[in-house]
Amino acid sequence: MQIYNSLTRKKEEFKPVQEGKVGIYACGPTVYNYFHIGNARPFITFDVLRRQLEREGYDVTFVQNFTDIDDKMIRRANEEGITVKELADRFIREYFVDAQALGIRPATVHPKATEHIPEIINLISRLVENGHAYATPSGDVYYRVSAFPGYGKLSRQNVEDREMGASERLDVETDKEAPADFALWKAQKPGEPAWDSPWGKGRPGWHIECSAMSMKYLGDTFDIHCGGKDLLFPHHENEIAQSEGATGKPYVHYWMHNGFINVDNQKMSKSLNNFFTVRDISKEFDLEAVRLFMLSAHYRSPINFSREQIEAANASLTRLYTARDNLLFQRDNGEARPLNEKEEAFCQRLKEYEQKFDAAMDDDLNTADALGAIFELVKDANVEIQAGSAKEAASRALESLNAICGVLGILTREKDDLTDEVRSMVAERAEARKNKDWKRSDELRDAIRAAGYILEDTKQGQKVRRDPDR
Repeated sequence: MQIYNSLTRKKEEFKPVQEGKVGIYACGPTVYNYFHIGNARPFITFDVLRRQLEREGYDVTFVQNFTDIDDKMIRRANEEGITVKELADRFIREYFVDAQALGIRPATVHPKATEHIPEIINLISRLVENGHAYATPSGDVYYRVSAFPGYGKLSRQNVEDREMGASERLDVETDKEAPADFALWKAQKPGEPAWDSPWGKGRPGWHIECSAMSMKYLGDTFDIHCGGKDLLFPHHENEIAQSEGATGKPYVHYWMHNGFINVDNQKMSKSLNNFFTVRDISKEFDLEAVRLFMLSAHYRSPINFSREQIEAANASLTRLYTARDNLLFQRDNGEARPLNEKEEAFCQRLKEYEQKFDAAMDDDLNTADALGAIFELVKDANVEIQAGSAKEAASRALESLNAICGVLGILTREKDDLTDEVRSMVAERAEARKNKDWKRSDELRDAIRAAGYILEDTKQGQKVRRDPDR
């Protein structure tokens, strides 16, 4: 696999730290609200990365954190009159609801910052001891950027740009040695949650949380760290400084960052009223179509979210389900015989489509071209697998289609999504046709259509599928 490494600004052949194993750390949400459509893109993208690496035989440890202590969280909890923990627990539960609806698998580990305070304090202590950090009389601890000559190597930004800041920019900082230094530990303010530390009661800064959690579960040096492009600076730059400043070892070998999402060709922002949570979107759109839309462009490219784009993705998804349902029907109702020469050739082409899919995915996770291979397979299968085809040909096509769609996390709905009422009508209609009760048969066909399903009569029996326009 070739990966575009944000650190070196070029594609590199992926070579894991430990043969056969891959450690991935993906920045997760700050859990003070439902996650938005911009968050969804990295969650989906790096879920697919994990799936492809597993398809290639790697044992993947995938770590995605929850930031459950933060300025925004404290502010919202105070507004609602609840504890920060109550707020975090609520939105962690809601995260899993929306993530599941988007087809995002749970991580191997979902660490919470508040459950790793000892590890965070230990890491800060190491930095203070070796001169990379310093405590102030007020009880804050800052990273001394001047002590780390490599600062800026990921983002290519000057140290002065650090003043543009991250989560701690909301604080009035007056006791730092230099403007570029950033907070590792924040002294307690009235009404804030706090933990005991060598520097007094306080809480961790945002950046140090990810360094401590990633190294706990993946080691001092691990394979891949990923997230949105907006995290490249200062968050990921600061992670490198903290982690390498403490260990003296390379922190991460490959950095991956996805591009931004625009909404109707405008930057997503609350002021433009185009800031949508996934929960909002789920009320209007099929989230599987949203996932397909996200994968229709290369992950590093910007992408434009619009009604037209989601409708196009939904049409593509319907085409895939129609093809899959046809293969399922032919597998169950086709001819039980050996493959003929034409079918053998078709099955050979299935291997070629899978190879084309893998080649695209191995080219820096090119999901757009990988989808192209899927639709080539579907087009071929729609022509070759018809009434009279061998069961085995349909079965092999189905196996290939499910395997590569599974990597993208699409085509996951169960085959039989008929309601009990519709299933009963289908069975009754089969009996009516058997008895040549054509009037009743027509009545039931119309009732099935009114319920939102399309019924086709074939030589092999009744074929029922959901009406994509309903």
